[in-house]
This record gives sequence, C-alpha cells and structure tokens, in this order.
Amino acid sequence: MQAFEIDQLRTFVHVVKAGSVTAGALEVFLSQSAASEQLKKLEDRAGKLLLVRSKSGVQPTAAGLVLLAHAQRLLAMSDEAWRDLHEAPLQGELRLGITDYFRPSEVTNLLARLAQQHPGVRLCVTMGKSREVESAHAAGQLDIAITMRADGKTSARAHLLRTEPLRWMAAPGRLPTKGATLPLITLTEGCSLRLLAEKTLVHRSVPFTVVHVASGVRGMQSALAAGLGFACLNESALCEGVDVVPARVAKLPALGSVSFQMLPARRSDERIVREVRDLLVDQLS
Repeated sequence: MQAFEIDQLRTFVHVVKAGSVTAGALEVFLSQSAASEQLKKLEDRAGKLLLVRSKSGVQPTAAGLVLLAHAQRLLAMSDEAWRDLHEAPLQGELRLGITDYFRPSEVTNLLARLAQQHPGVRLCVTMGKSREVESAHAAGQLDIAITMRADGKTSARAHLLRTEPLRWMAAPGRLPTKGATLPLITLTEGCSLRLLAEKTLVHRSVPFTVVHVASGVRGMQSALAAGLGFACLNESALCEGVDVVPARVAKLPALGSVSFQMLPARRSDERIVREVRDLLVDQLS
C-alpha cells in the first residue's frame, strides 16, 4: 500500500512555510539533519522532487505545491481526529499580541472566528507597537506575537505572514498644497512607520509638521477621513473615507514595503499555543 507518513508531511509543511530546512526543523523540534532525512524519505515516497534548495532557502516545486495542499488538509484532519477521539477540545487561556498595523479591518473578524471555532479558548489580546509586542513576547508575557518590520525583512526564525506596500493616504481628493508644509498624521514617538515617514521626508527635503498624533491606527484613519492631513500606512489600512495619494502626482517620496511576521515558537509551548499558532498561520499567510 502506498501512503505518506504524517510526521514527514508535518515536517514538509513547516519547512515550506518557514522557507528553510533549519527554521522548519525548529518548528517541529527536530535537528536539521533529522528534518532533511524526513524530507528525503518523503521525496523518495513521492517519486518527485518536492523542494528546490538554494542559498536563500527552499521553495516548493510544482509537485511540492500539489503535495502541500494535500498535506495541510491531512494534518488538519489528523489533528481533528485526535481531538475527537480523546474528547480534547482546545481549552485554556492564550495571550496574543498583535501590531496595531496588522490588517486592522480584519482583526475583529479573525478573533470572532477563533472564538467561534474554539469556545473553550480564552483569548487575551494586546494591540500595540511592534517593539512593545516583541518585548512582551521575549519576557514571556505573550504566547503568540505578530509584529511588523518597516524594512520589509523577517527576523531570525520568525514566520513571514505577508508583505505589504506602504502608501501615502489622505481624505479622498486631497493633495498637498504646493509650497506648503505637509501636515502629517502619525502614531506616538517610537512608532516604526512614523520614524520611516519622517526620515523619508527629511531625506527628500519635504517640509512637514506633525498635526495629529493618534493612539492607534483607527485613530489615524479617523483623522485622515476628517481631512486633517497625510499619513504613511500599509496598504491594508485603507478604509472607507480614506484614499491612496498617488506619490508622483502629489510629489511625495516613494515608500517601500513592510513585512508582518509571527515570532518563533518556544519548545515549552503548550498544545493550545501550538495548535492556535498553526491555525493563525494557515488563516493569515
């Protein structure tokens, strides 16, 4: 009988998600050599090359993408079957930290789905600056943490969830007044996007003044919709009453992109943390 081993599939999925054998091995608590051996056996069983390896990491081949889709479904079914047989629904408290910039319009729906799917899980959610979220996670005050990097890169062993372009935003139809100081809307000092926006404007010799300091992204969105000024935000922060300002037309400097990442798992993580973490990766990647 031809069949795949579930542990090999699990390692394969984590290696693909992490983008490297070393990082994926850490997710399933294996050494790099043990993970590589599992992948070799999986490719032998599949009879096809599943991963392309390079100095920058690994990428799934066409066959690898096909197997990845099947593997994710099989792993989800396997985990669900184990829970049903052991009558072990996820229960307990989970402390989740999320950068204020991460998909602000979707976080509410995400938390609602988690609460509906796992009513036994008590979610304690903290929204804040990435620096604060990272510090809390390092201190053991958070179980799962999603942060943002303004340089578009990913921290060591972190799982990349998505990258997004940065945009200048303002009320619909509003453009900077020629020759006038740019009215800037930001978060409080120390915010990575505020630092980036100010540095970019200074570098391009664009005069500006901070006219509104919000406590969160929703506050920035309200100030933008009210026509108070301009802001540098990630694309998913676009909302009703706010438009993207064409950089060329407005003669504003071009902006780069940001990356959103889930900070690395810990060996001491409990089952509830591991399973919710995997669910979040599947839903957010």
